[in-house]
Amino acid sequence: MGSEPKRTESSHTTEEETGTHLFKIIGYTLKKGRGVGNSIRSGIFTVGGYDWAIRFYPDGSTEATKDSVVVSLVLVSKNAEVRASYDLSFVNQTTGLPETVYRETTFRVFNSCNGNCFTPRIVISKRNKLECKSAGYIVDDCLKIECTVTVVKESWVETTGEFEIEVPDTDLPEHFGKLLSEKEGADVTFCVTFCVGGETFPAHKIVLATRSPVFKAQLYGQMKESRAHNITVDDMQPDVFKALLKFIYTDELSFEWDDLHNEDEYCEIVKLLLVAADRYAMDRLKLLCASILVEYLDMENVATTLALADQHNCNRLKEVCIEFMASSDEIDALVETEGYATLKRTCPSILVDALEKRSKYRKTGCQPN
Repeated sequence: MGSEPKRTESSHTTEEETGTHLFKIIGYTLKKGRGVGNSIRSGIFTVGGYDWAIRFYPDGSTEATKDSVVVSLVLVSKNAEVRASYDLSFVNQTTGLPETVYRETTFRVFNSCNGNCFTPRIVISKRNKLECKSAGYIVDDCLKIECTVTVVKESWVETTGEFEIEVPDTDLPEHFGKLLSEKEGADVTFCVTFCVGGETFPAHKIVLATRSPVFKAQLYGQMKESRAHNITVDDMQPDVFKALLKFIYTDELSFEWDDLHNEDEYCEIVKLLLVAADRYAMDRLKLLCASILVEYLDMENVATTLALADQHNCNRLKEVCIEFMASSDEIDALVETEGYATLKRTCPSILVDALEKRSKYRKTGCQPN
């Protein structure tokens, strides 16, 4: 007689967690006048096991938003990737109720490993409308912002009716990150100087050579550095070189977030890291930096980003910038930027491409993909 057929079943479970944080801006009028692009940050709050914060720009985040207030939600947890949606509200202090000013109901990915840890800078109100007494938002010089975050918690699969052994995720980046931080066995030291002062970074030749053909030629080829134990890098910021090394060892992109005051500073250091990635022929890092810059394209920075893409052979980033410029309805604002003037002077052929595309869209009524 045959045995009973084996029957098993499994379930895939995903949960979400929602939390709300109230950010009180006491002494609102004293916060104004900090300047475009400067922000204040709320205290850190935890939802779904991850740390978050709210950034508030009382004078706007760019010249285009200088007459408005701007808010951004930031994932503060390091080396984290999480899907979340959010709702930003002003509290009407007359009624005591929050009034939604921006909501993203589709879960988006926040990833502090590759730098995509900010929401887009959200223009939530013209300043004169916000400060109108009848609006009820500012009472006793206090503004209240409420942010509700919904986090998709880790999914898991459970199988019943059979034996199984769960295999954890790889911990290779953690081990190599420890090798870098503890410096054990380091056989080369980089002295990175920029303007005044500098910083030293012990490293391992074999790791660098494995990840970068330029480092391989420098450390094991015919170059004089192959016999040196100390190498000077005098045209790169130490923070950028540190982030480059961290990526080489762990394949993760991370910065010292507390040293970055706003998204403009964040984008600037990403641009510098893209230049470093191009210098050391690290194509994945270069593409990663390019993908981050696309997230933060606006009329203020698209011209300078296009020039950078052209100079460092980032073809896809260059295409995206041209498409952005050609399809924009704010061409007058673009022409007024310093980046446009520089691009017109140094790379006029690129502007011809953008203007030709713009002419094509206007004639055909097409929109870029």
